[in-house]
Amino acid sequence: MTKSLADRIRRTPIPYDPERGADALEALPWAKGPMADLIAGAAGCSPYLGGLMHQEASWLEQAVAEPEAASAALLVEITSLTPDRLASELRRAKRRMALITALADLGGVWSLEEVTGRLSDLADAACHQSLVTLVGAQIERGKLPGVTQDEGKAGGMVALAMGKGGAGELNYSSDIDLICLYDESQYDPADRDEARALFIKVTRRMTAILSENTAEGYVFRTDLRLRPDASVTPVCLSMAAAESYYESVGRTWERAAYIKARAAAGDIAAGEMFLAAMRPFVWRKHLDFAAIQDAHDMRLRIRDHKGLHGAVTLPGHNMKLGRGGIREIEFFTQTRQLIAGGRDPSLRVRGTVDGLDRLAQAGWVEPDTARILTDHYRAHREVEHRLQMIADAQTHELPASDDGFDRLAAFVGKDRGVFEAELRERLEEVHSLTEGFFAPDAAPTQGATVDFGAEVTARWPDYPALRSDRARELFRRLRPQILSLLQEAALPDEALNNFDGFLSGLPAGVQLFSLFDANPKLLGLIVDIAATAPALARYLSRNAGVLDAVIGGAFFAPWPGVAGLSDSLAAALGSVADYEARLDATRRWAKEWHFRIGVHHLRGLIGAEEAGEHYADLAQAVVAVLWPQVVAQFGVRHGPPPGRGAIVLAMGSLGAGRLNALSDLDLIVIYDGDGVEASDGPRPLSTRPYYAKLTQALVTALSAPTAEGKLYEVDMRLRPSGRQGPVATSYAAFQSYQKDEAWTWEHLALTRARPIAGEASLSEDVEAFRQTLLKEKSKGATVAREVADMRARIADAKPPQGDWDAKIGPGRLQDVELAAQMLALMAGSPARGTLAQIEAGQAAGLIDEAQSDGLRQSTHLFWTLQASARLLTGGVLVPEDLGEGGSRFVLRETLQPSTEALLSAMKAVSQRAADVIDSLLPETGDAP
Repeated sequence: MTKSLADRIRRTPIPYDPERGADALEALPWAKGPMADLIAGAAGCSPYLGGLMHQEASWLEQAVAEPEAASAALLVEITSLTPDRLASELRRAKRRMALITALADLGGVWSLEEVTGRLSDLADAACHQSLVTLVGAQIERGKLPGVTQDEGKAGGMVALAMGKGGAGELNYSSDIDLICLYDESQYDPADRDEARALFIKVTRRMTAILSENTAEGYVFRTDLRLRPDASVTPVCLSMAAAESYYESVGRTWERAAYIKARAAAGDIAAGEMFLAAMRPFVWRKHLDFAAIQDAHDMRLRIRDHKGLHGAVTLPGHNMKLGRGGIREIEFFTQTRQLIAGGRDPSLRVRGTVDGLDRLAQAGWVEPDTARILTDHYRAHREVEHRLQMIADAQTHELPASDDGFDRLAAFVGKDRGVFEAELRERLEEVHSLTEGFFAPDAAPTQGATVDFGAEVTARWPDYPALRSDRARELFRRLRPQILSLLQEAALPDEALNNFDGFLSGLPAGVQLFSLFDANPKLLGLIVDIAATAPALARYLSRNAGVLDAVIGGAFFAPWPGVAGLSDSLAAALGSVADYEARLDATRRWAKEWHFRIGVHHLRGLIGAEEAGEHYADLAQAVVAVLWPQVVAQFGVRHGPPPGRGAIVLAMGSLGAGRLNALSDLDLIVIYDGDGVEASDGPRPLSTRPYYAKLTQALVTALSAPTAEGKLYEVDMRLRPSGRQGPVATSYAAFQSYQKDEAWTWEHLALTRARPIAGEASLSEDVEAFRQTLLKEKSKGATVAREVADMRARIADAKPPQGDWDAKIGPGRLQDVELAAQMLALMAGSPARGTLAQIEAGQAAGLIDEAQSDGLRQSTHLFWTLQASARLLTGGVLVPEDLGEGGSRFVLRETLQPSTEALLSAMKAVSQRAADVIDSLLPETGDAP
């Protein structure tokens, strides 16, 4: 059984005016013990509450016996109000809710969230009943075109609760901020103007019912100024007009306002539909650090307007807008939510306390900071409530007189000196914690020589990233730290030139510079990349959004593997309904992971071999998740795949499970029509052209440039008959071709084939066929002869590009990979990776341990060089072009003390591997 209010009292105000307290007790003779102390303290500090006690004396006795039930009953009573009783009964409900809530608050019985929640519930109920009653009356009179029955949905009109009302945080004398909209799609175009006029009329009438201060008081002062372009728009807008406004000219403060927006009255379903459509406006896909400056500018404008600059002086201090006040905590919380909420839906909560808690859980706010701000927020709100309870005034200002402060301290139940000291400490601590976020100290300038790189930096103002005033202002603050970090590089001028290349490639700068301004440590990463890997820096300049992942996700968590990546991408696409949007989302997702692999490799967190596996895992996950998306989209027009379906077979480096930073994807599509002649859909296709077009759709999904760029270049030349063959091959034709027509080089390619997407049973069949075929072809007497000819043709067609070419040349990467494929084929082994194929050759007795070791050394050294070159420069390794940072990276990766020692090792290792390969092959022109 619920305890009475008296049984749960934990604190009481001190009666500032004992006579008023005694007067209230005379009107409430049933109040005894702690309840009498609470009533005397409340009435003795607040003439407003004392007056309510006299007005509602008979009701209050039962209400304090079961306060939760009494407040709930008020809401139920509102739902039955008729138009003639609406204004009067809503005012009585407001008086009663204000009184019971005040006593439960002052007595420490209800928490801040319970207090503000009940006041907000009353506002919702009052708005909803006013809205549906007023619209319902118009429907009964036939005034709303096309509507005869409404079932309490207000004809498609909704009131969105904004601000504290939307968050369930109303205070005692809050305005309620509403945006009134109607769903124009529920009306014929010819009737929309008439409906609009009626909803404007209803909005004005509802506002009057709630706001007018009559002899019975008022319900809630209602503010409609948060609507789009309030100075020129009507008080009620169509949802289409509102959506168009936000899409075109919506501002950061309006995005912040919609964090708390909630469909509170009228057609709730229509309101929630509108809020769902608003999500892309509120929650940006990238981490939105530009919101920090917008919020800071807004704070400064408010302070300027209200004259609230300067140190804390308690008399007259504004608890809401002043230094260290409530708004500081709200801005701090909402701005962080705006920054990260687009990527992390868990942050999309309305309440300030909830927001701080979620931000702490997600790592955006230190737990101690969240705890301190939460404690101060609750304390500030209690002071605000007591200021407003005194005379039911919408005020946030502390008293300017000694008498006023004495009264407020008594209302809080504390000695004035103790109260003032605590309040000053809280205000200063809030200011300290929040000001550093909005206006961090200037970046350090130590070590930055004034004329460092003057010729290069003189170009910067002309770059696209610095074309706006906002970008220039942000960059002005960052520039000293950037130059200081560049000067700390091993070769400062080289690092500066590489950073210049990064900066010149940025299409815009505000968002990225805002991110750097809020996260100075990221500048260290950028300079490290610029000084070491210009190719990665160029990639970053074209895809700056990938930096979101560094601070917004588990960037340094363990590698998730193909399964984890596939789950992550599937989850990212789960909330995206449109196919084209899914392609864009896939590109954003893949770029972040691609960048992570590069950074981990550059920083030495993983080596070249591991990076190669990670790039391959990423590509496999992308193809595996996109394939069913492509099939489903294609099936909308042409029907589901005829027969058993198709698989995607990875060939080349992807099939071997090792890619570099710039690898393309070698793919084959194999299908099994299973005797079905055509698809069954709105525009059916014969089986062969169906799968050909489906394959082209996959290639387009992977390689076509969209607004987010492209994923991969796709190469399908390893399919049967190469460029001459169909882009998709039937399983039967594939088997026949491989058995009877394929060249040895095609069987070598098949040693690395791996199903990565598509119909499971077909994948199993293709893999079983592959293994059987390799065993059969291993008996071929001419394999070594044909590989020797192939090797000679490759050498003639494409000679190595100098001594540092890691890929081309005797005993180097391509040569060893070809030998490894030959060993796998001759051993009839299913092994795909180069090292695994070398081991298979040794196990079959084709090479001995020393030969195997020679091939393994070569593949390790030259893969490391190849992967490093692709990451650093995007081309062939040229030591003199690497720069100091790049050279150190390559030497670290290869465990060599100098470039001279590395070149010597390359020559020795390649010669040893070439000797092994030569021993396995007959000389060109010899008889087999």
